[in-house]
Amino acid sequence: MKPNTTNTPLGTQLLLTAIAPLIWGTTYLVTSEWLPAGRPFTAAAMRCLPAGLLLLLCFRQWPRRQDWGPLALLSALNIGAFQALLFVAAYRLPGGVAAVVGAIQPLLVMAMAWAMDGRRPRRLALAAGTGGVLSMAALLLAPGAAWDAVGVSAALAGAACMAAGTFLSRRWRIDLPVLPLTGWQLLLGGLMLLPLALWLDPALTQISAIEAGAYLYLSLIGTLLSYALWFRGLRLLPPVSVASLGLLSPLCAVLLGWLWLDQGLSPISALGFLGVLISIALVQRASLSSAAPGTKA
Repeated sequence: MKPNTTNTPLGTQLLLTAIAPLIWGTTYLVTSEWLPAGRPFTAAAMRCLPAGLLLLLCFRQWPRRQDWGPLALLSALNIGAFQALLFVAAYRLPGGVAAVVGAIQPLLVMAMAWAMDGRRPRRLALAAGTGGVLSMAALLLAPGAAWDAVGVSAALAGAACMAAGTFLSRRWRIDLPVLPLTGWQLLLGGLMLLPLALWLDPALTQISAIEAGAYLYLSLIGTLLSYALWFRGLRLLPPVSVASLGLLSPLCAVLLGWLWLDQGLSPISALGFLGVLISIALVQRASLSSAAPGTKA
């Protein structure tokens, strides 16, 4: 693993990267309250394509010939396949079930690092990752939650795609600055989503000013800014550390549901919320200490 070349303090790097999943946590509220209903793939394509085009118009840098293959695969994993599977899971599962299944991402990244790089996960990180899944279950799972087979399969596949994209983004050093790299992934991933939007979603014939504002927010803030911060973090931090920060997304969604939509938060859910935060902190401690100078990264 290459050492960091930035002078930004580690705590600041973590905070900047954590902004991305916190922003993603607002997606459910924006989608449910202000977007046209029943158009999941349209929403995914519209949040990715404009953001990618804008970045590439501002930073006109092309990948090297040998980078096109890895770039296309990362675009599919991080954007195209992940977004499509995410919406399939969201439409077939209660949000709590989908979030609990997605919480296995840090464990999947640990498994990939062990299998591909021989980096055996630390016991603390493994225990904290497992605790994160259990705490997420306590936070979000209601009694009698529906475990639709197709929905669970899509959620698992989506978690695997995001975990693989997180791991490989650090492993493959594509020779592009963060913002052009983000733009290319959003553009290519958005182009993968476009046929799904055209074939599977009802036509979007007209939108209101509020719906246009919601699409604009999802594209500029929920996608362009958040993915730029996320991919920046992937270059500077261990993949397990970044994957663990992804658990902040459902936490943010729960908080917004409680504050904005008057959704209840039981004592068990509050303990689960605290447990997820503790899990994130412990994973950071274990993964960052293992990547410190003088240790095996």
